[in-house]
Amino acid sequence: MGNKNPAIAVRGLRVVRGKNLVIPHLDLQVPAGQVVGLLGPSGSGKTTLMRAVVGAQIVAGGTVEVFGEPAGTAALRRRVGYTTQSPSVYLDLTVAENLRYAAAILRTGNGEVARTLENVGLAGFDKRFVRTLSGGELSRVSLAVALLGRPELLVLDEPTVGLDPVLRRDLWDLFARLRDGGVSLLVSSHVMDEAARCDRLVLMRQGRILADATLPELLERTGAADAEGVFLRLVDEANAAAKGGAA
Repeated sequence: MGNKNPAIAVRGLRVVRGKNLVIPHLDLQVPAGQVVGLLGPSGSGKTTLMRAVVGAQIVAGGTVEVFGEPAGTAALRRRVGYTTQSPSVYLDLTVAENLRYAAAILRTGNGEVARTLENVGLAGFDKRFVRTLSGGELSRVSLAVALLGRPELLVLDEPTVGLDPVLRRDLWDLFARLRDGGVSLLVSSHVMDEAARCDRLVLMRQGRILADATLPELLERTGAADAEGVFLRLVDEANAAAKGGAA
C-alpha cells in the first residue's frame, strides 16, 4: 500500500472497433496494492479497457503501461493474471489437468495447483471434467488459472457473474487477502453493491470515465445513498453537461 508507483498507467487511450469509436480518450492510473473496481453497465467499455491493460486489444492511440512496462510485453507474462467473461479452459480436461497445463506454460510448480483450487473454493474438484461443472464452478477454474504463479496484478473481468451470494462473498474475501499480500487488482462488475468491497472505484459509461474516487468520496460528492445512486447521479450530470454544451 505504500508503493506510490501505479500498477497501471493509461494515457490518452483511444480504441476503434470497425467504424465504432469504443474509447475516445481515456486517462487512468490504478494504484498498486489496492482493489480497484471498474463499474458500469454492459457496453460501457470495461472489457475493452481491460483487454488493453493485458495487451490483448489493438489500440488506435495512447499508451498503456503495467508496472512501468508496455502492456502485453513478455516481461509481464508472469506478473499479470487475467480472466475473461468467457471461461478460458479446456472442457475435455479435468480441473487439475487444466491447471497443470497452465502451470507448465508458466513454469510454476504443480504444488500451486492444490493451493489455487483451495483459494477459489474448488478443493476436491481436481478430478472432475470441466464440461461437467456449473457456470459458477467454471468461472472459478478460470480464476484459479489466473492465480497460478502468484501474479502481482490481477485483471478480472466480471469474476462473480453467475455465483451465489455466499461464493461472491468468499471471492471478495479472497481478493482482500490478496491485496493485503501486496497484489494489485482491477475487477470489473456491473453489480453496484460490490462497490463497497473496493478500495477505489472507476465508474465508466460510453467509453468514458465518469468518476475515479473512493466510495465515501463519491457518496459525499453526489449526496446519494449507495453506489447505484452515485452512478445514476453522475450519468445525469454528464447528460446535463452534454446538453449544455450542445446549446
